[in-house]
Amino acid sequence: MTPPDRPANPNFSSGPCSKRPGYDVRNLSLETLGRSHRSPLGKSVLERACLETAELLGLPADYRVGIVPASDTGAVEMAMWSLLGARPVDVFAWESFGQGWLVDVTKQLKLDHTRTFTAEYGELPELTQANPSHDVVFTWNGTTSGVRVPDGDWISADRAGLTICDATSAVFAMELPWDKLDVVTYSWQKVLGGEGAHGMLILSPRAVERLESYTPPWPLPKIFRLTKNGKLMEGVFRGATINTPSMLCVADYLDTLGWLRSIGGLTEGIRRSRANLEVIEAFVAEHEWIHFLARERSQRSSTSVCLTVDLPDEQVKAMTGLLAEEGVAYDIGAYRDAPDGLRIWCGATVEEADVRALMPWLEWAYTKVSGA
Repeated sequence: MTPPDRPANPNFSSGPCSKRPGYDVRNLSLETLGRSHRSPLGKSVLERACLETAELLGLPADYRVGIVPASDTGAVEMAMWSLLGARPVDVFAWESFGQGWLVDVTKQLKLDHTRTFTAEYGELPELTQANPSHDVVFTWNGTTSGVRVPDGDWISADRAGLTICDATSAVFAMELPWDKLDVVTYSWQKVLGGEGAHGMLILSPRAVERLESYTPPWPLPKIFRLTKNGKLMEGVFRGATINTPSMLCVADYLDTLGWLRSIGGLTEGIRRSRANLEVIEAFVAEHEWIHFLARERSQRSSTSVCLTVDLPDEQVKAMTGLLAEEGVAYDIGAYRDAPDGLRIWCGATVEEADVRALMPWLEWAYTKVSGA
């Protein structure tokens, strides 16, 4: 029997993610369009995006926030190319994007003193193997595996190395121990449902000290350069972006920040994501044919929720096809490098009622393709 209710918003993609509830592009503040991003108006709006980000995240007062090119990928690689090489490096990877950073370190930068720690999809490496005297590169939330780091207890408070954390699908949805993180990156199109192509770079004072005291032995392209004459380019963190941003996307990002503030800020963003996960947890607990890819409950992502289904791969794909045809769930197939299954985005812009309405449709699709 076809379920009686449908999600009001069927967009469950893990990136770009659903726009916020009530979003209307006509409500954006567009006074910067057609103006130079270097004008006083343009720079003030870009700086505002950095300041409001720091405020909503509750960053320490001495942390810096900048808008950088090329989405989260650009932000992570800017950090690695600018900071790594001064110390040995430990890289932790357990899904596609972490594997990409591992390749960057070992095959592109070709750093000699590198240790790699990996795990299969659904698991975490043993994070306590991190050496406090080494730089550490890792993702906080595995967007393609649905496995997240549960806490920062494994990171030494008196570490000598830097921690470089790709947190693109965690920022605004999960608690992050800022005192344990020296570099954090994310992009607008994830938890708050912004637009792509821009990255956010958050630096601790320790990261700034490294930038000003260490010069990498390799050439740095212009879009990676964060220092000039041995000093941090402070303008990057005050609205003077390295290259030209989309001011339309900036307006969209400011809209998402305003929405988050209006509903209660970071605490509510975290609560909404967690509530969505709990809906799926209840459904999985009641059905024997569907499972979390994450082996440990404490490591389950509350944003990119990855599930396996007791069906052959082609039938799992048939399930996602049926759900899309019915207009109840778009883009919920597993990432191309991950085990076949479902990946349902549960970030803060997704309504709990829509996740709840989707669950009977999962059972409907499973029954259709399996003949159960």
